[in-house]
Amino acid sequence: MIIDEYLAKTRASRALAERALRVLPDGVSTDTRLFDPYGIYVVRAAGTRKWDADGNEYRDFFGGHGALMLGHCHPRVTAAIQEAAALGVQFAANSPSELEWAEAIKRHIPTAERVRFAASGSEATLLAIRIARAYTGRSKLIRIKSHYHGWHDFAVSGYNDFFDGTAAPGVLPEIARNTCLVNPNDIDDLRGTILAHRSEVAAILLEPLGSHFGIVPTSDEYLREAAALAKENGILVILDEVISAFRVSPSGMQGLLHLAPDLTCMGKVAAGGLPGGVVCGSEAVMSVLCRNRPGAGPRAKVFHQGTFTGNPITAKAALVTIQEVVEHNLCEHASSVAGEARTELNRLFVRMDVPWRAYGRFSAFHIFPEAPTGTHTPIEKLPWQEFAGRSRQILQNLRIALNLEGVDIGSRGTGFVSGVHQPEDTAYLVAAFERALFRLRRDGAVR
Repeated sequence: MIIDEYLAKTRASRALAERALRVLPDGVSTDTRLFDPYGIYVVRAAGTRKWDADGNEYRDFFGGHGALMLGHCHPRVTAAIQEAAALGVQFAANSPSELEWAEAIKRHIPTAERVRFAASGSEATLLAIRIARAYTGRSKLIRIKSHYHGWHDFAVSGYNDFFDGTAAPGVLPEIARNTCLVNPNDIDDLRGTILAHRSEVAAILLEPLGSHFGIVPTSDEYLREAAALAKENGILVILDEVISAFRVSPSGMQGLLHLAPDLTCMGKVAAGGLPGGVVCGSEAVMSVLCRNRPGAGPRAKVFHQGTFTGNPITAKAALVTIQEVVEHNLCEHASSVAGEARTELNRLFVRMDVPWRAYGRFSAFHIFPEAPTGTHTPIEKLPWQEFAGRSRQILQNLRIALNLEGVDIGSRGTGFVSGVHQPEDTAYLVAAFERALFRLRRDGAVR
């Protein structure tokens, strides 16, 4: 059985996991790493590979949750981090590097007239929501069911549960009531919600490709129509490009689709793969962060602080990462390699007569086990509930089987391709998938 093989191959990780259970809730520092019986403990990484505490080597297609567009320990990024750390990690003062980082964001992101930093992508969306409410004087938000905007109170309900609008554990009911959840790709549902709450809605939050870079796909047409409909009704548009910025293109998804969001949130690649977040937008909307805003009262300024906002080490890593991505056209390269991976994986599934499908766009692939068959409906046209209802057990078994074959992907069946992955990595991935499927079929885990 694959579980026995996994336990035998990852003894050191198992010992660490048992220690972790004595100090960390569920033995993890983030729910993203919840994995049964336990996840591997990685001790080092380089390029497209990483090694666990047992010395096992993996081709990495998890990519730091999509943050590592240059792979692990890119020489220029590593040098920038070391040089910055040698000068000081926290000045409690302005630094030239944060200014250069802000200028780089403004240079590449079309709607970035003003920029403010945060410590993570979640913090970025939290700040954007506060800005939108202060600017409009309204309280309600519109969010798309399954879209991910972080773990904070204004974003967690209706992401992977509580789609009926009730509050997730720890969230006040009145907070949940101020969020209107609408169905993905359903413009009529959005139109009706706006009609019912137009005078109360401050902003709509949109994840450009759909939940987690397209696990639940959102069409470009819906994105355009939703943004236009919001603007027609005086509702601010917050575009969550935490994953897509500098991954789909140097100008993000807004550049590709010629969108003009009022506020944009970024992190991951835009922060050089280090902890960091970005909120940017029009000068008018971002002005609520300014003192003495014209026409505003003495208490109208939005309060925002943070010890590690614009951190000099993150800033230096971000600058180098953005330069590398732009100068070497790495968005296009990563998208091309990922597209080939999706094609070859689907050929493998057909060849092995496994009712699975690989899907996604740009530099990601997602696995849909036991995909609905019998029709020729494009996968992005399937009801969103089909994606939310994918078998977590099968995806978990798949990840274990792939770990045994020297590949690591996300527990939700997602892989990210970086700008340094090459076709040989794709070939390795597909071969590992084939062997993994043989293991799963042997154990009766797949048909």
